[in-house]
Amino acid sequence: MQVKIIIAVYFLVVLAVGVYSYFKVKTPADYYISGKRAGLVSVTGSMLATILGGSAILGTVELSGNLGWPAIWFLCCAAFGLLLLIPLIKNINKVGHFTMPELLGTFYGRKASLIASVIIPVAWIGIVAVQIIAAAKILAGLGFIGYNHSAILSGLVFIIFTLVGGQVGILRTDTLQSVILLTGLFIVFLFSFTNIGLKPVETFQFDALFNDSFKPFDLIILILTYSTTFIVGPDIYSRVFCAKNEKVASISILITAVLLVAIAFALTWLGFFSDTNENNGIISFAALKLPGWIYGLFIAALLSAIISSGTTLLNAAMILSELTTGNLAAKNALKYTQMYIIIIGAASMVIALYVTSIVQTLLFALTIYSGAFVIPTLAGLLNIKVNKKRVLTAIIAGGIMALSGKIIKDFYNDLWGSCIIILTYVTNIILLFTPFRKH
Repeated sequence: MQVKIIIAVYFLVVLAVGVYSYFKVKTPADYYISGKRAGLVSVTGSMLATILGGSAILGTVELSGNLGWPAIWFLCCAAFGLLLLIPLIKNINKVGHFTMPELLGTFYGRKASLIASVIIPVAWIGIVAVQIIAAAKILAGLGFIGYNHSAILSGLVFIIFTLVGGQVGILRTDTLQSVILLTGLFIVFLFSFTNIGLKPVETFQFDALFNDSFKPFDLIILILTYSTTFIVGPDIYSRVFCAKNEKVASISILITAVLLVAIAFALTWLGFFSDTNENNGIISFAALKLPGWIYGLFIAALLSAIISSGTTLLNAAMILSELTTGNLAAKNALKYTQMYIIIIGAASMVIALYVTSIVQTLLFALTIYSGAFVIPTLAGLLNIKVNKKRVLTAIIAGGIMALSGKIIKDFYNDLWGSCIIILTYVTNIILLFTPFRKH
């Protein structure tokens, strides 16, 4: 009962912040990027909450149960991608204001912007679904309600919070939630050392970072399909656009990357103590070992961190709104953005009802995105000359090839699927950097 009360109160506070933020939104820029006034603490807290959410936390725990210590690579690859992003901050701020298609449009013209405006929201529906899956697993793991009802409830709260508060609401709650989340993880981590007798734990050694289930080749694929989405990613770029200057953005990214490495180790360790059945994950360990009030606060923080990932939902809606109106500064763009928040949120809820694997859903969505956009976007940011007549072909071919490779890798043949994913990037490079032959 104590846990239920704490979670209920916490959610009421979060929704109240969303409503309060609604009245603070004076311009579309406030709704989209919080007026570009965010400082170091706000940007760092928001970036950490956006990356972690519930999907990264439960995803790492899920991997730990299946792979052992190699699960640590999941968040370490995210940190690696962030570190590679830092030198690009100046270029990103020069050419972008709101969205990723806006960047691509600046580099390659209207057609590239249009195709990005279609592909990115489709891929990001999967990312939003992952957040709902994570929240539903947490609620179902508590035994309050079943998974399906949990998914519907989580999706509704997710949509309402993003719809009402926009980026202002997300930034206002992110820092607090990151602090509570880190505190909760630290407490659970300490408790694990007082309860070693619960379950044998695999000793950490550097050679334990690879095993029969996760080989160095798998790490290469993870870097290509996951790390790259932090170098060229709408959610991370939205934090960059919110920062008041480049220095704040760069330092925030560095701090976040360092924290992610420590969190990767802690979550992988905790995964050894957690049940790996459909709905529990880290929840089962926390329920047994934490005092009721701390446990309730920790679960509430996990759930609210997922809500803070509303930036993913907001970004996808902004992209579709820009596609519809032509410009996010247009008079009716805000209304379209809010309409698309509802549509994308509802579609993600449907996916969450039928797919329950966090990591698989996440990586499928990110694979499509990375295969289509990483090479073209990096080329644009670095001002590398490309064959612009082939940009659309490279984007479409990259997305299709990457998705095909992921399907083959997961369901048919691991080696062949991995080779196709790598070939995706090679194909992109050939298409973009090989000039037409003149006859």
